[in-house]
Amino acid sequence: MNLPDHKKIESTYGCPIDWKQSRIITTTDVLPYLHQRPYNSHKGTFGHAMLIAGKRGMAGAAILSARAALRSGVGLLTVHTPTYNTPIIQGAVPEAIISEDDSPTHFSHAPNTSGYDAIAIGSGVGISEESAQAFAELLEKETRPLVIDADALNLIGTHPELLGMVPANSIITPHYRELQRIVGKEFALNERLDIARELAGKHQLHIIVKGAYTAIVCPDQHVLFNTTGNAGMATAGSGDVLTGILVALLAQNYTPVETCVLGTFIHGLSGDIATSRLGETSLISSDIVHNLPQAFEALNGQNHT
Repeated sequence: MNLPDHKKIESTYGCPIDWKQSRIITTTDVLPYLHQRPYNSHKGTFGHAMLIAGKRGMAGAAILSARAALRSGVGLLTVHTPTYNTPIIQGAVPEAIISEDDSPTHFSHAPNTSGYDAIAIGSGVGISEESAQAFAELLEKETRPLVIDADALNLIGTHPELLGMVPANSIITPHYRELQRIVGKEFALNERLDIARELAGKHQLHIIVKGAYTAIVCPDQHVLFNTTGNAGMATAGSGDVLTGILVALLAQNYTPVETCVLGTFIHGLSGDIATSRLGETSLISSDIVHNLPQAFEALNGQNHT
């Protein structure tokens, strides 16, 4: 892998970067994080994740995220989704367990999450007022780090009080516009790192600022820049795939920072492998999911050399 130099990353972000508090993630950084799967193991060994995803018309977001989670090694996966989506998701992802919401069309109540090792929320859940209330119910009872993406971030944007309820060490994954909604103000593109660092420190969050050289902003305000990925991944559903990877890793007992670093690296590497075969123009998010096995095998192969 050809690593970018500091100037290239600064040019991408449009601002000077304090390299005493920032670094570039390399394969060497990622390899020690990889867990080896014990021979004498079972599905419970690798965690049970819950994915809260998909309103009516957005079952595809739940499917992409669910497939990514299962391809990322989680032992068990439950998808909490409206009843309308049940036959769609069960047909597309037979390995997933379904937890049906009371509503046929949208996320309307917080499920019982006591039996799960990690929870992700956001992919295609919608931004209705009832969904906002259900999200608040979830936050009121959860103290463990969550993975929060997509519409869950948009709900925080329209209900700012939710941000203070997010458990410490949670992982949020905004792109530029979502970050603006979360903080409740517009700001220039070259300010996004400073905004994310302030937000991460204030609320003790891990913030994955998605984009070219995705930045992982830690609660101590250190910044880690990812080096995998390409412009072909700027396509609908790519973020849903990342959410699935992240919740799978968190359920397998990776720490939040390990989850962020390994998850973004694998996500980008899978996209790079897909692009090498299909090109950037034709890449779709399902291609990222389909190439996750090759991405994990590439890292595992290097870990054994």
